[in-house]
Amino acid sequence: MNKAELIESIAKSADVSKAAATRALDGAIKAISVALKKGDVVTLVGFGSFYVGKRTARTGRNPRTGAAIKIKAAKVPKFRAGKALKDAIN
Repeated sequence: MNKAELIESIAKSADVSKAAATRALDGAIKAISVALKKGDVVTLVGFGSFYVGKRTARTGRNPRTGAAIKIKAAKVPKFRAGKALKDAIN
């Protein structure tokens, strides 16, 4: 499912226009992004939690040359599924 299909599904299930569903989805994504940038955890009870994980610096290899390269430490977004979502899938 891509973003357009998700918007169409939201519009049908919430009985709103596609434009309103687009604004709602974009607003939710932006709010989650802003919260994660501040280091907050976003928890949607039953669905799951979005949080920021840390990836340590490490040494990698350039696949073309085989030379060792340094990969910087980074913050990465992560998602942990909630019980209701896990149960709905299984």
